[in-house]
Amino acid sequence: MHERLIGFRTLLQKEVLRFWKVGFQTVGAPVLNALLYLLIFSHVLDRHVTVYGDVAYTAFLVPGLVMMSLLQNSFANSSSSLIQSKITGNIIFVLLPPLSYREFYAAYVIASLLRGLFVGIGVLLVSFPFVDLPMAAPGWILAFGLMGGAILGSLGVIAGIWADKFDQLAGFQNFLIMPLTMLSGVFYSIHSLPAFWQTVSHINPFFFMIDGFRYGFFGQSDVSPWLSLAVVSVCFVFLAVLTLAMLARGYKLRA
Repeated sequence: MHERLIGFRTLLQKEVLRFWKVGFQTVGAPVLNALLYLLIFSHVLDRHVTVYGDVAYTAFLVPGLVMMSLLQNSFANSSSSLIQSKITGNIIFVLLPPLSYREFYAAYVIASLLRGLFVGIGVLLVSFPFVDLPMAAPGWILAFGLMGGAILGSLGVIAGIWADKFDQLAGFQNFLIMPLTMLSGVFYSIHSLPAFWQTVSHINPFFFMIDGFRYGFFGQSDVSPWLSLAVVSVCFVFLAVLTLAMLARGYKLRA
């Protein structure tokens, strides 16, 4: 059993080292970006906006920024790794070893999740000097953090397999990932929106990830955390099955 896991462990180590060796860029830069969002939005809106009755806007904003950073960087890790490997041709060195498609999937998604968690924790740590943030239900924070990172890691694998060049991947990120993230309630409660846009928000699975994650801090959310968990779980199962099916067929990976 131990020998069978050598390939998986090696690929996982390779993917983790890939982002860790340039951590200033892959972890430090996203943390700085989130800190700038926090400083600008909190300075402009903190005295004018309260959410859930008594929650300061800066406190409300931090969980959204943490989760947004976690999601975006989980996606970026797996998608950029695969597209680079395909374009340079070294994907063959990943496909030749006797790795099962499940091990391939797990290594990429776990590495993406780890990068997302490092960035998310970094954003959380740099926010502590600016806001007193409660943690009403840490279990929910962990559950949605892990599920969200795994979902975006899976979506990154799909995008990396599908894309044949960097501009296709950029289109996937700019026209799908970015809008879904920015319109998911990171910067606002959906209850502040007109009824039509509240309905539209409920179609966005990213909203449920961020809303459930925020519930873990305040014990309050726009929808039930159990509903959010159900939606997020269904999304994860769907994307995992789809990704595994693509890998099992060797879609755009094997000539």
